[in-house]
Amino acid sequence: MNPNQQNFIFYDWGYNSTKKKVMITIEKVNSKIQKQPLKGMMENVMEQFNSAADQINLHPNIRKILSITNNEIIVNFPVKMDNGDVEIFTGYRVQHNNALGPYKGGLRYHPTVDIDAARALAMWMTWKTSLSGLPYGGGKGGIKLDPTKYSKAELERITRRFTFALADNIGPEHDIPAPDINTNSQTMAWIADTYMSTRPPAERTANQHVVTGKPDGIGGLAGRDRATGYGVYLSIKFWTEKNNISLEGKKFIVQGFGNVGYWAAYFLEKDGAKLVAVQDAYGSIQNQKGIKVEDLFKYIQINDASIVDFPNAKPVEKNKFFTLDCDICIPAALGNQITRENAPRIKAKLIAEGANGPTNVEGEKILLERGITIIPDILCNSGGVVGSYFEWLQNRNGEIWQLDEVMAKLDKKMKESFNKVYDYSKNRGMDMRTAAFCIAIERIEKAYIQRGIFP
Repeated sequence: MNPNQQNFIFYDWGYNSTKKKVMITIEKVNSKIQKQPLKGMMENVMEQFNSAADQINLHPNIRKILSITNNEIIVNFPVKMDNGDVEIFTGYRVQHNNALGPYKGGLRYHPTVDIDAARALAMWMTWKTSLSGLPYGGGKGGIKLDPTKYSKAELERITRRFTFALADNIGPEHDIPAPDINTNSQTMAWIADTYMSTRPPAERTANQHVVTGKPDGIGGLAGRDRATGYGVYLSIKFWTEKNNISLEGKKFIVQGFGNVGYWAAYFLEKDGAKLVAVQDAYGSIQNQKGIKVEDLFKYIQINDASIVDFPNAKPVEKNKFFTLDCDICIPAALGNQITRENAPRIKAKLIAEGANGPTNVEGEKILLERGITIIPDILCNSGGVVGSYFEWLQNRNGEIWQLDEVMAKLDKKMKESFNKVYDYSKNRGMDMRTAAFCIAIERIEKAYIQRGIFP
C-alpha cells in the first residue's frame, strides 16, 4: 500500500450544490495528498518511527500498518458571525491507530493546523498512549483559525458546529478529544454538551466522557488542568534523581507560558529551581536573577496581556532565546522549535519537551552529539493523557476523585513510564527518545501478533 494513500472522508454542507461538484472536491483533495511529499512534522515523526522500528526489527507487515493513518476526516462547515456574515471553516480529525483502544488526542485552534500536522500529532499520540500503558490509540485534530480574531460567542458557535460536523467520528468508546493549543475546559464543555444533545435522551449522560479536560462541574477531573505541566516537572525531577543532581538553584527557561509551561514552572520553582527566561508568541524576556512564576502569571491574568511588558525582566531577541544561559530548557509551545540552526548554541544540559515535536531530527542529532539529554515528548508531556484517562475512568464509573488522589496516581504512573524508558535507554545504549519509541511500538506489535489481522 502506498503510505500516502489514506482512508479519506470529506463532508459537504451545502455550499457545493451538486453531486458532481462534491466529487470534484474529493478528487482534488486526494490528488493533493498523493502529490505532496512528506514534510515538516510528518517527516520528523516518520524518521523517529523508522529509526526505532529498525532497532527492534519490527515485523514488516506491522511496520506497513503503523506507517499510515486509519482515517482522516476533513469537515468544511459554515458558521454565522456576530455581524450576520457566514464564514466557512475547515476542521480536521486524524485517527492513526486503535489497536490498543479508542483514539485519543487533542483538538487545537491555530492557523498552522492542517492535515499534515494532524497526521504527525496523531501518530505521536499513538506512541504516547502505548508508552504510558493506556488502553488508547492515537488521534489529533483541530480547526485552522486564529482564535484571537473571534469573540467568545463566535468561538462557541464554531466549536458546536465543528462537533456536529464530526458527528459519529468521535465518541466515548471510539475517539475522545481533549484540549490542546488554544482550546481549554470551556471548549470541551461546548463539545460535550453538543455531542450529548445529539444523542437520544436516555443515552445522554452515558456519553459524558466523549471528551476529557472538562470543567469540574460537568465531570472534569480535579487536577486535570495541571496534569501535563506536572508531568513535565516530574520527568525532570526523576531525571535529576537518577543523576544525583539537586534542582535547588538550577536555572530553567520556558518557551510557552500557557497551561503546560506555567504549571511546569510552578512546580520546579517549588523545588528550588529558578525561572530565568520565558518566550511566548509575542516576545521573550529574561532575568538571570530569577522571574517569580506567580508574579508573571498574575501579571498576564490581570492585564490580559503577553509577557513582553512584564516589569521585572528585560526583552530578549526571539532568535537568541534558546541560547540563553540555563541548566534546563522546556519547549512548551509549537513543534519544530529546536533545529540545526539553534541547536549548536543551546547551553542547557537537559531539554524537557513539554510540546509535541519541538525538536526536529536534525536538531536532535546535534544535541545528542553535544551530550545534551532530551526527555522526549511522548514521555515528558504524557501527564496530560494520563490525567485524561483518569477523567475518562471517573466518568465511566460514575465516581469523583479528589485532587490528592489524582496527583498521587499521576506521580506513580509517570514514574513507572520514566523508569521503563530510562532503564531501556541505559541497557540498550540509546537515547531516551529511541528507547521510548521502541517500548511503545513493541507493545502495539505484541497486540497485532496476538490478535492477528482481520480477516
